[in-house]
Amino acid sequence: MPAFFFSAPAAGRAALPPSRPRSVATACTLVLLASVTGAHADDATDTLPRIEVTASPFGATGLGLNLPAASGSRTGVSVQDLPASLGTVSSEQMLERSDHGVNSAVTRTVGVSENGSPGNGGLSFASRGFSGVNSVGVAEDGLTLGIGAGTVTYPADTWGYERVDVLRGPASLMYGSGTMGATLNAVRKTPSRIRETEVLIGAGTHGTARLGVGTTGPLGETLSYRIDAYGQRSDGERAYGDARNAKLMTGLRWQPRSNLMFDLTADIADQKPERYWGTPLVNGELRKDVASNNYNVADGDIRYKDKRVRLKGEWSPQHWIRLHNETYRFDSDRHWKNVEGYRHNPATGRIDRDSYLEIGHDTRQVGNRLGLELTPRNHQIAVGWDVSRTDFALNSNAPFRGSSSVSLLAPEHGWWSSPDATVPRFDSRVRQHAFYLEDAWNVNEQWLLMGGIRRDLYQVARTDAASGKHFESTLGGTSWRLGASYRLNERTNLYAQYSQGHDPVTSLLSLGEAQSRFRLSKGRQVEIGVKQQLADDRGEWTLAAFDISKKDILTRDPDRPAISVQGGQQSSRGVELSAAIRPTKAWRLEGNVAWVAARFDHLREGAAGIDRSGNRPANVARYTANLWAHYQQPKWKASLGLRQVGARFADNANSVKLPAYTTLDGALSWDVNRMTTLSLSGRNLTNRFYASNTYGKQWLVAPGRHVELTALMRF
Repeated sequence: MPAFFFSAPAAGRAALPPSRPRSVATACTLVLLASVTGAHADDATDTLPRIEVTASPFGATGLGLNLPAASGSRTGVSVQDLPASLGTVSSEQMLERSDHGVNSAVTRTVGVSENGSPGNGGLSFASRGFSGVNSVGVAEDGLTLGIGAGTVTYPADTWGYERVDVLRGPASLMYGSGTMGATLNAVRKTPSRIRETEVLIGAGTHGTARLGVGTTGPLGETLSYRIDAYGQRSDGERAYGDARNAKLMTGLRWQPRSNLMFDLTADIADQKPERYWGTPLVNGELRKDVASNNYNVADGDIRYKDKRVRLKGEWSPQHWIRLHNETYRFDSDRHWKNVEGYRHNPATGRIDRDSYLEIGHDTRQVGNRLGLELTPRNHQIAVGWDVSRTDFALNSNAPFRGSSSVSLLAPEHGWWSSPDATVPRFDSRVRQHAFYLEDAWNVNEQWLLMGGIRRDLYQVARTDAASGKHFESTLGGTSWRLGASYRLNERTNLYAQYSQGHDPVTSLLSLGEAQSRFRLSKGRQVEIGVKQQLADDRGEWTLAAFDISKKDILTRDPDRPAISVQGGQQSSRGVELSAAIRPTKAWRLEGNVAWVAARFDHLREGAAGIDRSGNRPANVARYTANLWAHYQQPKWKASLGLRQVGARFADNANSVKLPAYTTLDGALSWDVNRMTTLSLSGRNLTNRFYASNTYGKQWLVAPGRHVELTALMRF
């Protein structure tokens, strides 16, 4: 496939104020257009270098070791050669397993478990002993949206994405701050010159229905397009459990020459998740009859609306040089209006409700990414500059007063009412600049050495609406990675790496004045591993062992416990094993298992400064495992999957434990003809009753058995 690039800004533009991403983007775009109009049609540089593509033994259903490691490095090395742990879930695998949500897809990868809730947008995960949106990042095509109030809501659905990659361990070199445990990157499908259309229609239990349409093809000699539309609805398993999601993803590609390409994408998404905030315990017990109820008010509301526009360009004036630029704007509007706190009252036998919350988020992010890749001799070098500005406004009715009491088994939901007005609370702004350099050096046919460094600068400003009080602060973090990969033979690589990254003490867009004086928390990781493709295309497997330590997390001053200070430390170490094996032509096995020992080395919490040293961090399971078995015949296929998540603690005090759980999923598919496949899938086939996470004092009960029939048609 030809490259797509953007020209660099002219020398006179280099002095533009770095805090003005719109001006930078305009400059880059104008210079790029000048390069297009001024280029000669007979330019000899239109010839691109020869590119070798090796098919994976499993096509798109293996570990993807032969894929470019674009989510783990900008240098163009493969996943096999990358001295880091990078997993992938392809669109074929997601359809095969009926993983229509991003959270379902990524938790099939090794060592990743979910801890999403309506309060954090549902896209919160744990990996390698670290959890939450400020330690496990979420990106789309390498871009992350600034996080306000600990919330990430996009991308939620897998339709329209070629694959979802998971880079495990510190990923600040690629994605900036807030990526100590892992970063998932959803890679979207792109326009193609080959005309194709696919349609997904599904219906299932609890009023579930879904429709997805994806189409791509040429528009004349130089243009091509892609459109992906998706809608989903469900009535849910309890009152106010109905959910509605819809999105439209569009892409237009202009390729005037073989070495020049532009991509314009414009997306819109609207989500209305289930208005369920968990189930209260009754005498310390999670009861099924109570879990079937919803204690929210009748007019509760949760809604997320996202808009995204991006212009990307790539240009290759010579076969050894590639220049690219990307200008973008993201908008995200969110609204919550619910009663979120429920507690069983033993004296009355009823549920006491509190926390009448109404909260609104308005986030706008504009930015530009400029990069250059060079391949001199045996080196693959990437250098670039990213700049962005994110504005965040928060409205709420704090201090969230209001209370009521409802029946335990037959709640009278009532209506939302609060003595506190919903008004603007604060406006914040984060300007980010990131400068990076990576080099992959092929020393010889066996050794690959990689090094990279990145410097992030965050200029944070906040104004409180009521008092008008304003503060500004500058935070900086340096991340780097040194690694080596040794090709033991043509199918086996050994690797080792040392990396350093950073996390914010809380979401940067939500920093208060006191928190703004703290530094970014620093972390380092040591990792070793092996990656192998078996002979005769029998399979692929990877093994990784890691040791991570993060310091400067917030703790309490031991002498003055009312005061928060930096000085806490958290660490984890563990082992991860992944494999995809084809023992016979008909059978294919996929599985992974992860074990992690995570602890607080130093931590004091609460106004009393209680020592949590030695405790396991909240939401971190000691082990996770996935296993899938597929039996394939010419016209049909049967699949069975097991997922196991170990026990987790709901708090850092380790006083509340969520039990381990195992779920069973399955699918049966039939190729009606070469264009149509019918699939019958089942999730949680044993109807296991368990809690996936907690919210406050409530436990979030996972969905029960779900059966769905889908038809996938390709034209």
